[in-house]
Amino acid sequence: MSPAADPAGAVGAGIDPVPGSPGTTVPIRPLTFRELLDVPFALIQANIRVLAGLVVACVLATEAVVVAVTAGVSVLTDGSDAGTAWAAILSTAACAWLLRFVLRGATVTIGLATVTGTSIGWRTALGRFGARFGALLMFQLLFTLAGVGVIVVCGMLIVTLPLALLWLGWLRARRWVAVPVLLVEQTSHLGAVARSRLLVEGADWPTAGLWITQRALFGLLAVPLLGIPWFLADITGTHRWPVIVLTTGAVLLLSAGGEVVEASSRVVSYIDRRCRREGLDIRIPGREVR
Repeated sequence: MSPAADPAGAVGAGIDPVPGSPGTTVPIRPLTFRELLDVPFALIQANIRVLAGLVVACVLATEAVVVAVTAGVSVLTDGSDAGTAWAAILSTAACAWLLRFVLRGATVTIGLATVTGTSIGWRTALGRFGARFGALLMFQLLFTLAGVGVIVVCGMLIVTLPLALLWLGWLRARRWVAVPVLLVEQTSHLGAVARSRLLVEGADWPTAGLWITQRALFGLLAVPLLGIPWFLADITGTHRWPVIVLTTGAVLLLSAGGEVVEASSRVVSYIDRRCRREGLDIRIPGREVR
């Protein structure tokens, strides 16, 4: 890690550790809850070109796959409405999962580099992501299975469904900084999960509150974004393929944007938890803080 940022001032305060670098976008000190919500956007802004390019490229690639699969199933089912609809839904869900997996690893890698005062491009980010591909894939699979399992169990009774948000938030909180740990500390998947639990210990519910708050913000943003396809359909008419392309594209774009924010939040939380539990922000003269 780079030298700690000056604790005084707002986001971005501190000494730029490397001339020409993005600077200390993330203050190396304990952060308040408001800062944990705000600083990820400063981290994104510091890397907006790289992240925007990755998001656009990934969304276009996955949207092409969705359209190809949906069109193929539509041909095989003689244009069946049900077959086409299910093909669009399932292919979008699969592509959104893959999209989030790639953007999570790349965004965390870029964010961690920015914290240390360096700027990397998408090739370097994907290279570092690829070096930890297996462990990150295992994390993503178990992360998804846990989410599906909680929703299924709590969904058995309608009255217990609201509990899924709290239960899932608590589970997510315990693994919240596992991806940064995987990339920084080069440990195994199990080691990263155990390390994440240790770092988040004592802040499980505040971290769960952060996750829930982000879900609420994403929901507010999703309403107008997902309403755009229906607005355009009212103008152009409800033609099948324009509606499918616009709707699936909106879902993929929302998934990509949400994942970039969430991944950046993981980086910020990792710095915060290490400062609180390990004194990462404490300066030791003549010794580099790691």
